[in-house]
Amino acid sequence: MFLSRVSYYKRGIDWSERDGPLIEALNMVIGQHGRWGFWKCYGRVKLDGHSWNHKRVYRVYCAMGLNLKRRTKKRVPARERQSMEVPNMPNRVWSLDFMSDTLYSGRRFRVLNILDEGVREALSIVIDTSLPAGRLVRVMEELREWRGLPGAIRCDNGPELTSQSFVDWCGEHGIEILYIQPGKPVQNAYIERFNRTFREEVLDAYLFEDLEQAQDMANYWLRGYNEQRPHESLGGLPPSVFREKVTSKSSTLELST
Repeated sequence: MFLSRVSYYKRGIDWSERDGPLIEALNMVIGQHGRWGFWKCYGRVKLDGHSWNHKRVYRVYCAMGLNLKRRTKKRVPARERQSMEVPNMPNRVWSLDFMSDTLYSGRRFRVLNILDEGVREALSIVIDTSLPAGRLVRVMEELREWRGLPGAIRCDNGPELTSQSFVDWCGEHGIEILYIQPGKPVQNAYIERFNRTFREEVLDAYLFEDLEQAQDMANYWLRGYNEQRPHESLGGLPPSVFREKVTSKSSTLELST
């Protein structure tokens, strides 16, 4: 071993013992003010009469794992109020929104609801513990295969809906995103009314053991909502029946012209 005699016999330093008073002082400050950052803690330590410099205090502060990661809030761009007038035709405007609830075990899950505003037809209800932007795009691709795509999507300013992947996907397919103004859920009234119905008749009515059970019930309820439930704004017709009616009527007018 190529070590000098001095290095070989040098005793290690017990930092916890050496910095014991400083650790105790920081613990007292953090115990009372858990969200304080370093400079507030250092200022309190100095006011308490201790003479440690900021470099030493910061070294111990980091060694104790007290350096908290700071999250800066993303500023939402200014949004213009969008008109809620939608023609009674499918695939003109879709609306998206997220909900949350818990399983019987207490585990939280999220719900993604997608509604065709023109015919009030629910296109999809997706339930999972996490629904990031990538999953949202995959759900939209699945809908595109059998339903086509809308001319516009109405949604709030949630992180999944303002993510670059979702914005880019909408841009690639020529879909306009109609963001509502922050704190104005009434501007997305169609999906908010649907959310209320779904919560009252499914989420608040049943206890779910697992995600599969919750998804099965949502799918069963979705079919009944679209095919059997009369809708007052559609003249008492279920959404799927109304969609078929307006679609066949539009086809007949096109053929006659």
